[in-house]
Amino acid sequence: MGFHHVAIATRDLDATHRFYTEAMGFRLERVECQPYMETGFARHLFYDTGNGEMFAVWDLHHDELPDFDPAISTGLGLPAFVNHLAFAAPDLDTLDTYKDRWLAHGHDVVRIDHGWCTSIYANDPNGVMVEFCFSTRAFTDDDRREADELRRAAAPAVNKVEPPIEFFEASKHDARVP
Repeated sequence: MGFHHVAIATRDLDATHRFYTEAMGFRLERVECQPYMETGFARHLFYDTGNGEMFAVWDLHHDELPDFDPAISTGLGLPAFVNHLAFAAPDLDTLDTYKDRWLAHGHDVVRIDHGWCTSIYANDPNGVMVEFCFSTRAFTDDDRREADELRRAAAPAVNKVEPPIEFFEASKHDARVP
């Protein structure tokens, strides 16, 4: 089953819109505006992620709205990688295209080969970690049995082998936007 949309809040709508349209390549499809807390308003922006599924952003306005940190992990005191948004890449070549696009738009990128998928990561203007991921192999019945054993284990075996991690700095990248 696919999802219809996932939504986050923003403190900077213009920067967030640029990131998700320019750096991510999503298309703004619809904006709903509604009253918020009687005297304010809320905008709910919907972006097509490329396959008909949506990503949404809340832009909230009210004089009594408390200051908040829209980073869905660090705003809660967690490491940035814990709560994040992961979007599918159709293949490894496209993953490289996404990486180059992020770099060209000034975003540092991390690539990790997890052994069963390869992912790239960047942070959006709200401090939300965003990922593009390509699954490099199918899961087997043995994988599913092992996953269930690890889920149930009181003290699961910890993988001591670090996956290959690559860092790409936007400041060292050719600035041409793909």
